[in-house]
Amino acid sequence: MFDFLERSQINALIEKSFPTLANQSEYRWKDIINSMLSIYLCGGDCIEDLQIHLRGHFKDNPFVKMPSPDTVLRRLKELAVKNKQCKTKRGVITHTYNSNEFINQLNISLLKQQGVFDAQELTLDYDNTIIFNEKSDSKMTYKRNPGYQPGICYLNEEYVLFVENRNGNSDAKAFQSDTLTRLFEQLNQNGIKKVTHFRADAASYQYDVVKLLEQNVENFYIGCRNSYIAKYFTQIEEWEHITDSTNEPMQVGSIMIEPFINQAREDGIDAKPYRLVVKRKLRDDMQMDLFTDDAYEYRAILTNNIEMTPVEVAILYNHRGNPEKQFDILKNDWGWNNMCFSTLENNTVFLGLTAFFKNIYVFIIQHFSQLTDTLKPTYRVKKFLFRFIILPATWIKRSRQITLKIFTDSNKYITLSLNST
Repeated sequence: MFDFLERSQINALIEKSFPTLANQSEYRWKDIINSMLSIYLCGGDCIEDLQIHLRGHFKDNPFVKMPSPDTVLRRLKELAVKNKQCKTKRGVITHTYNSNEFINQLNISLLKQQGVFDAQELTLDYDNTIIFNEKSDSKMTYKRNPGYQPGICYLNEEYVLFVENRNGNSDAKAFQSDTLTRLFEQLNQNGIKKVTHFRADAASYQYDVVKLLEQNVENFYIGCRNSYIAKYFTQIEEWEHITDSTNEPMQVGSIMIEPFINQAREDGIDAKPYRLVVKRKLRDDMQMDLFTDDAYEYRAILTNNIEMTPVEVAILYNHRGNPEKQFDILKNDWGWNNMCFSTLENNTVFLGLTAFFKNIYVFIIQHFSQLTDTLKPTYRVKKFLFRFIILPATWIKRSRQITLKIFTDSNKYITLSLNST
């Protein structure tokens, strides 16, 4: 695996991107990063596993020098930036957030180097998640437990593109347009202007967010709160019958509306029409709704896409469920539930770097799944660990080549050849 990181130029990217170190430094940045990556690919879940479990095994490893946990933590703190605070116009809550441009640039550089942005279509998904914790500066979330509530943007449903950490008392809706502005500015600085689809939940149903998306993406799809758009449900005349993912009957229709009329008037412009795609299915209890005078549950999507059919829009938006699964992967496979620092700004570095590891893992599993049928590109870290990392192997020296012969559980083996140097 270390050989793959070297051959694919990921180690070169690390050395080029991170701050310059003194010549007498014992550990290079690639030692720091690859040591942290090894924790999670060897079944660990905290930085202390370096000393407790791994350091002895990596003593003579030709690819990486494994530092102590204290050295790793000290280096990561050097990458932190100061928190910023703000308040809404009428609010009394102080919102604390931390946007580390260097860490986000690191992920973008990796995805550019590996050709991810060369895909025919680019789909972005933005969402927030709660990371419950009792750090020294964590605030109470709306779930009534302390924690952080970072905003994450995913690319093509599997890569982490952007991470901005927020404290727990900052809801997903507050200052979201500012967060997305920083995201698009960083993409533009990297020459990435082709975003085909952007999907988000109802927290993005804001005038400033929609206006920003109009300028930066081709098509956007935003969930809506029923309290804002329920008056349009009864105006839809044509409904198409389909089945949802659980094979339950559902109906889909659409109508053109003009939202945000008052906000547009304050800007001195006319409100723009958008398409409202509405999904509905019968309630289990058949309870009648007072406003719609029927027994349906409604879900709506605001979009500027008028070319797709309502069913195609609904199916595309339903794929938001795939990026939401990535939160579970980040929390349980890549250490987000075990943040190693006690402050928001330092933990932002940790979250961004482990997201970087998650992106690297996608390339690792894609590569090695082509070499052996015991792996599939959809496998999570645990399967990769038991089917590839923890396997019997032997080193064979032959003709100035060192070959690692790895035996799999299907009585097959693969060989990796390295130069004797």
